[in-house]
Amino acid sequence: MQALSTSAGAHRLVWQRFKKNKPAFWSFRLLLVFSGIAFLAPLLANDQPLYIQLNGQSFFPALSFTSTIEMENEGVYGIWQKDIIDWKKVKAEKVVWCPIAYAPNKSDFLNADYCAPTVAQQFKTADGEVIEMPRKFRHWLGTNKRGEDVLSGLLHGFRISLSIGVLAMLIAAIIGITIGAAAGYFGDTGLTTSKAQFYTFPFQVLLAYFYAFQTRGFVLTNALQVSSFQLLWQLLLSLIIFIVVLFGLNKVVKFSLGRISFLKTKSNIPLDSLLSRLIEIVLSLPTLILIITIAAIARPSIVNIILLIGLVQWTSIARFTRAEMLKVREMDYITAAKVLGYSQFRIIVKHALPNAIAPALISIAFGIAGAILTESSLSFLGVGLPADVVTWGTLINSGRENFDAWWLVLFPGICIFLTVLIYNLIGEGLRDALDPKIID
Repeated sequence: MQALSTSAGAHRLVWQRFKKNKPAFWSFRLLLVFSGIAFLAPLLANDQPLYIQLNGQSFFPALSFTSTIEMENEGVYGIWQKDIIDWKKVKAEKVVWCPIAYAPNKSDFLNADYCAPTVAQQFKTADGEVIEMPRKFRHWLGTNKRGEDVLSGLLHGFRISLSIGVLAMLIAAIIGITIGAAAGYFGDTGLTTSKAQFYTFPFQVLLAYFYAFQTRGFVLTNALQVSSFQLLWQLLLSLIIFIVVLFGLNKVVKFSLGRISFLKTKSNIPLDSLLSRLIEIVLSLPTLILIITIAAIARPSIVNIILLIGLVQWTSIARFTRAEMLKVREMDYITAAKVLGYSQFRIIVKHALPNAIAPALISIAFGIAGAILTESSLSFLGVGLPADVVTWGTLINSGRENFDAWWLVLFPGICIFLTVLIYNLIGEGLRDALDPKIID
């Protein structure tokens, strides 16, 4: 079991090699900064103040999770709707604003119709007087046609893009690693079953699919139109039904046809060949056109976009995992684990996969960059996401209406370029650090 004991040392060596790659290491640091910006976006850009004092009472609108605040004024209680009030026009005793005092989807009508970052901007006080924009309320990167702040949209765009990229590739990683590990470890001869179960398996899958998805097609269609979470729940139920029906049919075949002498003999399952053909089929599909088509039909939702991207981006992860697993399964510590009587599941999860997953991490890093580009493309086309969600793609799309509004294209384009470049540099750094010849 020597390879298992040296795994931690190999990981430390990989990290040391990664740190020596300055572009990759600084990209990783910059990614941490971007992640912090994405996490703190609601506190960095918000039209609600962080703290405000009214009639001697203190409130924290931007930090509160409630949609209303209750305030007492001379014995009379009032309820304020936080997202409706124009807080900039409220006469407050004390107030602390966010660094950017604008929400991404709130309009400033005095500075609407493409207000450039360099021009004079106007502000209406609580007394109704129109004055020159104070520095703390200035639109530093301009506005779009509706007067929405571009810098606020960029900060919240970090949150949307990074969330979609990471979560989509998390789904892709689960699918790809599972399929790749199974194909590489078992190959075409590692799994055996009776001929009765092998020959009837395609019919079992068809029946399970019929009861799990076909008969529930109306329910799934309605869930698709209602909400993303409803769709996820119904898909989970269908998946559970599929597994239960498939397992039940398999047992029925085993205890009925499996008793016939001819059909009782064992046969190999060509798992590697079947899964490899599945990967090739998915690779042959026009991915972006498929995503656009489904996104245009489905209800606009961030969850739908994450699912769509994750369900089509797993193939490269599966291929890398499969290739590495083919090598790992022949190593001595895997043979020792089999001799000790460990279950196949334990060998794969605890011993083989941790030593075969490294190349998949490279594909995941590049995949996140690709997912961000895909999301930006969909947002630019106005497909998939709700209209009130501001992303880098929607900002660039708004710039198509006025080619003089250069800031609507330049700043989101720089953000997309930097984010994709960062993930590509991290991917290249991981690839160099995980060079097998160096690690061995």
